[in-house]
Amino acid sequence: MKFAVQVNTSPYQSNSGHSAYQFIEAALLQGHEVFRVFFYHDGVYQAFKHTTPPDDELQFTAQWSELARRYPVDLVICISAAQRRGLLGMDEARRQGKQDNDLADGFRISGLGQLVEATLEADRFIVFG
Repeated sequence: MKFAVQVNTSPYQSNSGHSAYQFIEAALLQGHEVFRVFFYHDGVYQAFKHTTPPDDELQFTAQWSELARRYPVDLVICISAAQRRGLLGMDEARRQGKQDNDLADGFRISGLGQLVEATLEADRFIVFG
């Protein structure tokens, strides 16, 4: 089965993002394909590389980055939602005169077209949050 997933909540707003992560990891371990994970609304906070939660808490951003490193999962951040919340990719950071981007490893920024494509390509589309 080919899945596409949308995550709408920040890592510390609810457990929806962590539930999405657990679902995706379980699906991949069972041999399913996860075509794309689209982070929308406050879900873009999952991709902030400078997030530094206390050591005794889950490291959500690091978990997503590790997932992308281990599996061919496309982690896409909505460009409009990201810009509204101050998350900049390298190109936009340069354009704004910033020295660093805010995007963690494994994530990329793109538009809603990627969400539409994911819903068309996948057998199942699941929204968390």
